[in-house]
Order: sequence, then structure tokens, then C-alpha cells
Amino acid sequence: MAQQSLTSTGRTRSGTTSVAASAGIGVLAAAIGYLVTYALIGSEVGDEFGDGVAEWKAVAWYFYNAHMVDVEARGAIGGIGGTDTVDFIAQSGSTNAELLYLVPPLVLLLVGAILAFQWDVRDVGEAVVAGAPVTIGYAVVVGLGAIVAESSAERTFFGIEASGSMAPELVPAIVLAGLLYPLVFATAGAVLVTIVRSR
Repeated sequence: MAQQSLTSTGRTRSGTTSVAASAGIGVLAAAIGYLVTYALIGSEVGDEFGDGVAEWKAVAWYFYNAHMVDVEARGAIGGIGGTDTVDFIAQSGSTNAELLYLVPPLVLLLVGAILAFQWDVRDVGEAVVAGAPVTIGYAVVVGLGAIVAESSAERTFFGIEASGSMAPELVPAIVLAGLLYPLVFATAGAVLVTIVRSR
């Protein structure tokens, strides 16, 4: 009896460790995706936005657009305001811009595949356990990123106040970019490795 309990506890610890490791890899995957986005579009972002917006924030907007998350633009002059959404990738004339849509799926597929290979995953259930927890770390980074990537400005012209702000839409950023993308693609990457190994 004591031996069974010990074995069961060992498995629980192993499962907990694998979930924590996958979540940590999720953080890494989000960082890699952002850095690849920066490499592809960073120089053009500086030209497009100038000094009005921090370059790292503008690149983050493209990163969210690559997850199909729009950037919300709010503006007000005096008491009159409005809101609109922007997809910078769709509006960009850059040849690299269209490639950005491939960055999140490819990074997440690769991460899921690496986890499955590293842990010698042999069945689909284990593949899901390896890939799905990537969502935890990815969602945390993407959720926080949507908040810190907000850029706002205020000006006064002839006594009239004007203000504006831009940020990724928070709910789609968390649900679509933070949860659905890693859940689908990281898990798919792990499952693909399992299928290839089982042949």
C-alpha cells in the first residue's frame, strides 16, 4: 500500500512539474513571437509612427494583429469622442507584414512539438497534457501585454483639450490570442509529433 501511494505521489509531482514547465515555455513562446515580429516589421514601424509612439508598443500592436486581434483607437476633442479599430497588418504596404500572420501559429506549433519530443510523448492524451498548458504562460504574457501596450496622448489647442489612446482590444487579446491560439497550435504541435512517432 505504501508503495502504491509513493508511486501515485510521484506521478502527481511529475504531472505538476510538466504543467509548470509547459506554462514557462508558453511565456517563452510569446516572447519569441514578439521578437520575430520585431525583426520582421520593427524598422518600418519606426518610420510609420515616428516619435509619437514607443517603437516597442507599435510592434506589439502588429503582434496582436497577427493573432487577429484589432487595436482599439479612442479619441476625443472637447466633449466629443469616438472609437475605431485598426488592423495595421491589413493596412500595411510592407512585404513582411503578411508574414506576421504566420508567426504565432508557427512558433506555437514548434513549441508544442519540442515539448512532445523532449518528454518522449507516445499517445495523444500525453500530447494534450504536454501542449495545452502552454496556454497558461502565453495567456499571462498576452493579457499583460495588451495592458502595457496602450499608448495615450493629450494636447490642448486654443483652449480645447484633445486626447487619444490606442491599445489592443483586451477581451479578444485574452480569449483569442491568449487562450485559443496556444491551446490549438501548441497542442497540435505536440499531437503531430505523437502521430509521427507512432508510425
